[in-house]
Amino acid sequence: MKLRSYGISAALLLALGPGAYGQEGPFRGKTLTITIGYAQAGNSDVIGRLVARHLPKHLPGNPVGIASNMPGAGSLRAANFLFNQAPRDGSSLAILTPTVGIDEALGVPAVQYRARDFTWIGRVAVVLQPIAAFAHSQVRSFADLYKVDMPVASTGVVSPSDAYPRLLNGVLGTKFKTVTGYTSSNDSLLAMERKEVDGGLVSWNTLKLTKASEIDRGEIRPLVQFTLARSKDLPDTPTSVEVGRTEEEKDILRFYTAAEDIGRSILGPPGMPPERIIMMRKAFGEMMGDPEFLEEVRRLQLEFAPLSGSELEKLARSTTDVSAKTIAGAKRVMTAP
Repeated sequence: MKLRSYGISAALLLALGPGAYGQEGPFRGKTLTITIGYAQAGNSDVIGRLVARHLPKHLPGNPVGIASNMPGAGSLRAANFLFNQAPRDGSSLAILTPTVGIDEALGVPAVQYRARDFTWIGRVAVVLQPIAAFAHSQVRSFADLYKVDMPVASTGVVSPSDAYPRLLNGVLGTKFKTVTGYTSSNDSLLAMERKEVDGGLVSWNTLKLTKASEIDRGEIRPLVQFTLARSKDLPDTPTSVEVGRTEEEKDILRFYTAAEDIGRSILGPPGMPPERIIMMRKAFGEMMGDPEFLEEVRRLQLEFAPLSGSELEKLARSTTDVSAKTIAGAKRVMTAP
């Protein structure tokens, strides 16, 4: 991968070379902490730990990388920590929900940050997450959701696993029933297997790797996918925007779905010194082309779709660059009883 794609000029790369910091480098003897806004074993946890292993070796001074789980409120606890308490010298980064900007725009009470002020380091992956019904569910297609109650697993009241079913209920009148108390996507999947719930928002990549035979037999049925265009993997499953019946409904659904492109991204706190931002984004770009990193991505069978920090920042800002009418409509449906 060429560093030019990460928007870094040759002059800046020279300025950030080893000579700029001497033999030691600003991270010599220090620790780089990746805070993961979820419990262990989920996709965000896997990617956060992957970054903690590989990013430090691309930073001047080669800090020790550690991963620290901070679950709570669908990762908003970690978001608040990153914004308000984390050191701003580049030693503290995080992986959070892709809806951080949307949660702020909607006035979620747990939000204590300004999403636009985070430092956006780079994206590792975009995760395709349909809502799927398992074999024991009476729901066979999206149309059934207007007639049949469907209990789905939730990892927190502001997490996508909770917010997306409630969004469809509020906009379309579907009959999802979110069941909270699960701490990770892995816990949620186990709940579906144990028939505690009928299904829920799940990683399609995880399902393909672990439930291929059930998918082939039609025992796991994707009902709707949260993407702006149908994935080649799910050509017969409608997108969340497609199920909208009016332009107003489609606008509200598009507002939410656009956040999925943020995916599994690495963020820093606000107020990082410009030279540290450049350094971090450069290191991230190098990591994306690191053969050892790519081998782990292949071995873990992750969905890999890197994006530079500058492009990610533009994308993150666009998720809330919508009309006041659309935001008001989204607030209305998300706060309805």
